[in-house]
Amino acid sequence: MTVVPPAQLPPIVLMGVSGAGKTVVGNALADASGRVFIDGDDLHPAVNKEKMRAGIPLTDADREPWLRIIGERLAVGDGVIVACSALKRRYRDLLRGYAPDAFFAHLDPSRTTLQHRVDSRVHEYMPSGLLDSQLSALEPLEPDEFGRVFSDDESVEQTVEDIRSALAGDGGSA
Repeated sequence: MTVVPPAQLPPIVLMGVSGAGKTVVGNALADASGRVFIDGDDLHPAVNKEKMRAGIPLTDADREPWLRIIGERLAVGDGVIVACSALKRRYRDLLRGYAPDAFFAHLDPSRTTLQHRVDSRVHEYMPSGLLDSQLSALEPLEPDEFGRVFSDDESVEQTVEDIRSALAGDGGSA
């Protein structure tokens, strides 16, 4: 197997609603691949965090500065893995404006799994009541987008392997 230097690897955006497993899979994928993982939640401006903590869904205007910060990080060119909900096509298009080669791994567990995950965890500013608003806003990957849907009802290890295999099949390596 040929090892590709990280600078030649496409960045990976782990996308999906709250509870999809973006952070858990991101950490495991980084460990397995030697890439850097960044949780996009850490890049939200304080005002966004306060709105979400209050149970107020973010607007597109709220998200745009956050997405631009993430896009700038994707553009560095080091094959970074970023967890970012990227729920709408226009958000993904904005990110692709910074990193045209970004691979979008849509983590898409069942509704039952999602609800169980968000109900059984304490998140700094993402109450479980916002899950429905995220599911309503979600626009699935379209055929012309570089990415794939992963059920994430499998084990974390299997999801990581599936993402790595998908990238290897597309000429990249995770």
